[in-house]
Amino acid sequence: MSLALKGIHHLTAITADAPGNLRFYTQLLGLRLVKKTVNQDDTSAYHLFYADGKATPGTDITFFDWPAPRERRGTHAISRTSLRVAGAESLTYWRERLAEAGVSVGEIRDLDGRASLDFEDPEGQRLRLVDDGGAGEANPWDASTVPAEHQIRGLGPITISVPDLSRTAPILTTLMNMREARTYEDGGATVHVFEMGEGGPAAELHVAVEPGLPQAGQGAGGVHHVAFRAADVEELHQWTERLKGFRLPSSGEVERYYFRSLYFREPNGILFEIATDGPGFAVDEPMESLGESLSLPPFLEGKRAAIEANLKPLK
Repeated sequence: MSLALKGIHHLTAITADAPGNLRFYTQLLGLRLVKKTVNQDDTSAYHLFYADGKATPGTDITFFDWPAPRERRGTHAISRTSLRVAGAESLTYWRERLAEAGVSVGEIRDLDGRASLDFEDPEGQRLRLVDDGGAGEANPWDASTVPAEHQIRGLGPITISVPDLSRTAPILTTLMNMREARTYEDGGATVHVFEMGEGGPAAELHVAVEPGLPQAGQGAGGVHHVAFRAADVEELHQWTERLKGFRLPSSGEVERYYFRSLYFREPNGILFEIATDGPGFAVDEPMESLGESLSLPPFLEGKRAAIEANLKPLK
């Protein structure tokens, strides 16, 4: 059997307002803060992870806290992040909840055969709720502000914008073993759907072809990278060797403590990561108290006092 990614692992975006970000994603969206740590390459910045009740791989949207200006929207970028919910009633609930909170929210519509609802966070982060039909595992969080039946179940399709599909498609299919499944139209762009593993909304990358857009400039309200799921370290080793075989530059394997990662860029400069499912966020704190205190991997623990002194309060 050929090497196959299991789906979306996580997505990492950028905020310039960590306290506001924490309020929006935990209080309004009802997600659980499962890890409060720092950017391992820039320990002056928080790295906040929001996920489902059990911090399941494939459910976390994460943020670097950087004092950056707003993103300049365009192509050569990750342009929209989908989050999965179950059923049409949930989308109606969310439409009302977001509108009441003054959030920029669209109307429920059918897109690519699924009921969908586009909205933005206060910094302009482009998000989409997608009805996944209740398929697969769900791990609601008991302390969420959102009723269990309407809670966000995890990440859905991630959309990237490219000016030309011809350079990206071979990376996705020939190198990453994705399958091109179908196309649909959205806002004047043709979007190509690429599937991983067993497919379905938790295992899709959507590629919008938008040659008329300027090149994006990364910033607050934008996305830094998207990560795909490898089952374990042995599988990650195989991906490392596969990238070498294709002579594609990469970071080499990086120990993130909560998972092990491999980074590379597709031809438009969009940063991809392949990350292992384990060991997970409960490796250094109990599942019941995830995210309640600052967690540092062992290789940063000796610098805790200096790191904590350099971080801004979150509340």
